[in-house]
Amino acid sequence: MVSQEDMNLINQFQMFQQQLQAVMLQKEDNRLEIIEAEKALDELSKSEVKEAYKITGHIMVKKDVNELKKWLEDKLSELELRLSSLEKTEQKLNDKLKEMEPKVRKLLDQ
Repeated sequence: MVSQEDMNLINQFQMFQQQLQAVMLQKEDNRLEIIEAEKALDELSKSEVKEAYKITGHIMVKKDVNELKKWLEDKLSELELRLSSLEKTEQKLNDKLKEMEPKVRKLLDQ
């Protein structure tokens, strides 16, 4: 018979697995945003126009290209910082799961 402590360990292990999946999805979304921002910044850098449009909610607003470049550069910095944070969280969760896995396997093999 499985004790309450053992059940708590199994539940905690499953919770960490779910958290890891969520972090991995967030990382993928973040990477896609980084790619989009880099492409937009690249296009603005190649272009000779003085103004471009930025989508804000459900509307497009005309903005100065230099202002948009600055906004994209700031956004990229934030996204890269977030990605770094997500990678650290992913590593911590992986470490916890690796530590817990032998105990959970032993319980499930009984």
